[in-house]
Amino acid sequence: QVQLVESGGGLVQAGGSLRLSCAASGRTFSIYNIGWFRQAPGKEREFVAAITWSFVIKYYADSVKGRFTISRDNAKNTVYLQMNSLKFEDTAVYYCAAAEPTGGVLTTTSAYAYWGQGTQVTVSS
Repeated sequence: QVQLVESGGGLVQAGGSLRLSCAASGRTFSIYNIGWFRQAPGKEREFVAAITWSFVIKYYADSVKGRFTISRDNAKNTVYLQMNSLKFEDTAVYYCAAAEPTGGVLTTTSAYAYWGQGTQVTVSS
């Protein structure tokens, strides 16, 4: 098993930036593909970004492409989500999740076996 803890959320004005962190413990972190999802009140959880265990492939939702950057530091067992040019519609609880190397399509929640508890991001307009 792997345990995930998100941090870095908060309140920011539109146009501002935040960096979310996802710290992992437990089984070897480096073998997992890691994704970020978000869920706004009354809406389904949606894909934001993902990075493969090998660093080779990164995926982004169209709504965040060019503004958000996902990265990972396997030595620190941490994945980051740098969020720039934040918009009001980015307001949500952000979750990181870990998928087995053969876990499936990384843009879907079903690919992920482990989830963090989430961190709130609020963007004021």
